[in-house]
Amino acid sequence: MTDHAALPCSDASERNKGPILAILKDVLTARGLVLEVGAGTGQHAVYFARHLPHLAWQPTERREWLDGLRERARLEGTPNLRPPIELDVNLAAWPVGAADAVYSANTLHIMAWHEVEAFFRGVGRVLAPRGQLAVYGPFRFDGDYTSASNAEFDAYLRRRDPASGIRDFEAVDALAGAEGLALAVNHAMPANNQLLVWQRLP
Repeated sequence: MTDHAALPCSDASERNKGPILAILKDVLTARGLVLEVGAGTGQHAVYFARHLPHLAWQPTERREWLDGLRERARLEGTPNLRPPIELDVNLAAWPVGAADAVYSANTLHIMAWHEVEAFFRGVGRVLAPRGQLAVYGPFRFDGDYTSASNAEFDAYLRRRDPASGIRDFEAVDALAGAEGLALAVNHAMPANNQLLVWQRLP
């Protein structure tokens, strides 16, 4: 048996889950299935599922992160939180064939750019008509960082892995547009992050 205190925990996830939920409540109003890509520790998944009971929440992760995610879902999950499953964005076929919404937090700056492209292609394949894509994290706008701390964070990311880094909003928005998605919401969030929501065009 695993104790709750022994589960992996992200301090950032604890801090940002409330502000993110406040926006998701206004965005994800209809019943349906939300596919979370890169659920990490699962703190967002269990919190959002608990506070958005009209949604079925499907967390996913790469294989190496699944054990902790599955244990948190087992210990803290609500009936509308589905058991976590493996998902690699690079695969041509994702394990969830259709979703009413897709959510991902703090992933695009960790992925290599070819994986960001694969992420949007995958979203394009699974997202339902009029479905929504919500992405949380830091972005650059018109080539500029939103804060000095984000510039420092980007430099750190690129030192650790030259393929990673804070993404340009315009480049990401172009990938979304190629999949028939139009930006609907751009919220500035605490800690110099953004919550971007795209909607599939009819």
